[in-house]
Amino acid sequence: MLIGMLLPMLVAAQTDQLWLANQPKESGWCNLYSDLSKKDLTEQVIEKELAQYFASVNRVKVASDKVANVRIFIDKDKTDHLGAEGFKIRRAYPIDIVAETPAGALYGVYAYLRMMRLGVEIPESLVERPAFQVRILNHWDNPDGSVERGYAGRSIWFADGKINFRSDIETYARANASVGINGTVIDNVNADPKVLSSEMLNDIKTVADRLRPYNIKVYLAVNFSSPAALGGLKTSDPLDKDVIDWWQKKVDEIYTLIPDFGGFLVKANSEGLPGPMDFGRTHADGANMLAKALKPHNGIVMWRAFVYNPQGGDRAKQAYYEFMPLDGKFDDNVIIQIKNGPVDFQPREPFSPLFGAMKNTQTMAELQITQEYLGYSDHLCYLGTMWKEFMDYPSFHDGKSVIETTLNQKLTAFSAVANTGTMKNWCGYVMAQSNWYAFGRLAWNPNLSARAIAKEWVMQTITKDEKAVNTICDIMMQSREAVTDYMTPLGLHHLMGWSDHWGPEPWTDIPGAREDWLPRYYHKADKIGLGFNRSSKNGGSNAVEQYQEPLRTMYDDPQLCPKELVLWFHHLPWDYYFNDGKTLWQSLNDHYNGGVEQVIKFQKTWQSLKGSVPESIFKEVESKLQVQLDEAQWWRDGCMLYFQTFSNMPLSFTPKYTLEQCKAKLRTKAYVDRQKD
Repeated sequence: MLIGMLLPMLVAAQTDQLWLANQPKESGWCNLYSDLSKKDLTEQVIEKELAQYFASVNRVKVASDKVANVRIFIDKDKTDHLGAEGFKIRRAYPIDIVAETPAGALYGVYAYLRMMRLGVEIPESLVERPAFQVRILNHWDNPDGSVERGYAGRSIWFADGKINFRSDIETYARANASVGINGTVIDNVNADPKVLSSEMLNDIKTVADRLRPYNIKVYLAVNFSSPAALGGLKTSDPLDKDVIDWWQKKVDEIYTLIPDFGGFLVKANSEGLPGPMDFGRTHADGANMLAKALKPHNGIVMWRAFVYNPQGGDRAKQAYYEFMPLDGKFDDNVIIQIKNGPVDFQPREPFSPLFGAMKNTQTMAELQITQEYLGYSDHLCYLGTMWKEFMDYPSFHDGKSVIETTLNQKLTAFSAVANTGTMKNWCGYVMAQSNWYAFGRLAWNPNLSARAIAKEWVMQTITKDEKAVNTICDIMMQSREAVTDYMTPLGLHHLMGWSDHWGPEPWTDIPGAREDWLPRYYHKADKIGLGFNRSSKNGGSNAVEQYQEPLRTMYDDPQLCPKELVLWFHHLPWDYYFNDGKTLWQSLNDHYNGGVEQVIKFQKTWQSLKGSVPESIFKEVESKLQVQLDEAQWWRDGCMLYFQTFSNMPLSFTPKYTLEQCKAKLRTKAYVDRQKD
């Protein structure tokens, strides 16, 4: 098939189009040949993508492959066993994109167009296969249209208890497919049973139909009590015959509507949500019951290991204690979804010790794109560096990195909590788009570097000016460390407001509240010092025992423990000396104030880019960086002035706020209004 298309001139970045805005360098034509005799919906997407890049026209003619300069071949005999989603690009004249399936060809076309947008030379031969089979976004969207931990407007999926049929959902689909994301859970893990109602499922079918051409499957988060809450049964016991029958019929109903439905995501027996343990059953009993209903349809169960029902003790140890005794007891279409750290998406955590420990159970990582604990959509915080730190860390299980422990399984998956909403630019901040992009690229290829991914995103979204690209990448690569420094340095965690997770609240005391919901439970500041004792000594919780050697010994000794994690594992005196010759108090001063100083540097550096980036983006980032600076100062002053009430030691900087002003800031009108957005 032939598509003649003239390239347009470079236009200003369109942040509503994410990283997909057309940016061809010069005029030219693309003649496309496809060897498919039966054009399916994905092949139509391939044609459309090439047409959009090469200036869309409305004529398509059948032509011989001999006159084409881009040829698409979908042929198992030519692919060297690329699999269902792999592709090969051969540089010659013409350019050949070869795959076993239309999905593989689609990913090949997106890779080709990415290289065109970046202006890099097409390799003589490029072969790619995705590292993970399931590369999935978890949306925490509710049927009423709200989004839990959403900072970019309302839900893109729901409004007023019904599916929201957005006209621009193809942009979302294109963005995901362009970086290899092939699944989406459209509803909150704190699931509403009504999502499984027949009325809702009929509407979800339309969503699935619109995403299918982009090789994206729909999944649903389900409430474990749905048989009782929605089906009217007296129980939701996973071993009850009527409950089993209800789930089987519901699953059959779903697949009648959506033949390629992906499966279920389940949060159970956590934060008050129902689960199998309510009936004296195990996580394996609950997961396997659902898995058996899904298996005839090739569906899967992603069962979350975030089990936050503390009965005293150390919350960081709970997932390991609940799931390790069940290792090997889950069905083969169940995969345990584990947050990257053992607590809750903190600016920095050690990796969850479950990775690699469950040798006979399939596991997957759950990351968080939305910046719940990292300044919402107001702080520049590129998460590629955080995720690479987590993924590449040695687990010391069979000599593998953390992420390698999840790759050699029958079922492999990689997930993240999305940051999308109804705001025009999808993410509430153009710089936050980079984290959506980075997740997709790492899910496809975990070996990519954080900087390489940042550079790709900047060049496709903001500018191709080499100096500006490198400058923006420098800011991005330093940004997460800056945020960690002015919020929770040295392994501190959960200092955020206990309900909203935004501003600093290390002082919070709520009468009647459970102690482990309050920040003071985690920082344990007193006249002696600061930090949570998770060592095996001096009455510590001994969470270190859940890690493999030599990590166990390293984390157990404050002199050996990495300084950036030391207060996660140890309660240290204010005058404790580190190996660098600084005391704990000096180090806290340096990190908290250093984070603020870094944001000031970001501002100055960004000003140097005026004229090198589109004006709309320049002004947006300029404005957001000012908000970030004010809040960084608030964090620094609130935490350090509060800790000073215990240490009675001098500060090394001049605070902008008093402690009382920091406390009052949470109650300002701006804060209240922000929570309504």
